[in-house]
Amino acid sequence: MRYTPFDGSSKPFTIGLKPMDLATWLEVDDALEPYLAEKDRLYAELPDKVFVERGDTRDAQQEVLDLIVENLAERHGATHGVEGSDVRIGGRIVSLSADVPPLKIASHLVQEDLVLMRKDVDGWRLVAASLCFPSSWSLTEKYDRALEDIHQPVPQFGRGTRMAELIARMFDKLQPGNPVERMNWSMQGNPDLYHPLSHASRIDRAGEGIRELSAQEVAARAFIRVERQTLRKLPRTGDILFTIRIYLNPLARIAAHDDHIRVADGFAEQLSSMDRDQLAYKGLLQDRDRLVSALRAISRN
Repeated sequence: MRYTPFDGSSKPFTIGLKPMDLATWLEVDDALEPYLAEKDRLYAELPDKVFVERGDTRDAQQEVLDLIVENLAERHGATHGVEGSDVRIGGRIVSLSADVPPLKIASHLVQEDLVLMRKDVDGWRLVAASLCFPSSWSLTEKYDRALEDIHQPVPQFGRGTRMAELIARMFDKLQPGNPVERMNWSMQGNPDLYHPLSHASRIDRAGEGIRELSAQEVAARAFIRVERQTLRKLPRTGDILFTIRIYLNPLARIAAHDDHIRVADGFAEQLSSMDRDQLAYKGLLQDRDRLVSALRAISRN
């Protein structure tokens, strides 16, 4: 497991931003080809559900593409070969001059999802996105909505809350040379990267397939979904690029962690401390106790 934000090292339902080194902006690993192949599938089967754009965002999209290609050439030459107007990734070639939205081209280069935010009269608004791996939210429902309304289902983060004001202020003050990152996590009962269930549906189905199982079986079948999120202000257009990188691991994999007792106990404590609204948002009202038991078993063994 690359990241374990659920181990007590960060508090859930907080902003939790920290400075990010641009050298670590994009993350590439052995799952690069499966992620890109899944994006190909989703674009072919569900194009309107995984990509949206406002017509006036093409300049910002191009800026995103240029920054990503520059980063890949500088930092990821082992996996990405920039050859003129093409990028070679293993056996695939991505044309940088294809007659498609630049943000869509960029999405075919990286494992991250890419969301473009723009300041409007009522705050920062989602104006374009390639979102192939949503974590229980619908791109079509959030498209062209203000940030405060996008966060409305999150406990204490909706319009008019202190957290919403803090996030808006942070977006306003973000500078091109000072990108930031944060972590988030959730649970699901399958290994799907494309996970667009609504919050209401997730409460009923997040534990699907694990509710009648023993603690040991839960540990094997429940999956931890970690999101590494970054925010970077675009120096030329002034829009903000929000990237989301998904990591999926079976809960049982905690047992192989070098510090598995601390991670398992920390996760169990974090789950135990959540209130009803927080559990409902994460779809864990029915499964919290069973998950805690599974984590305690991992810690003991």
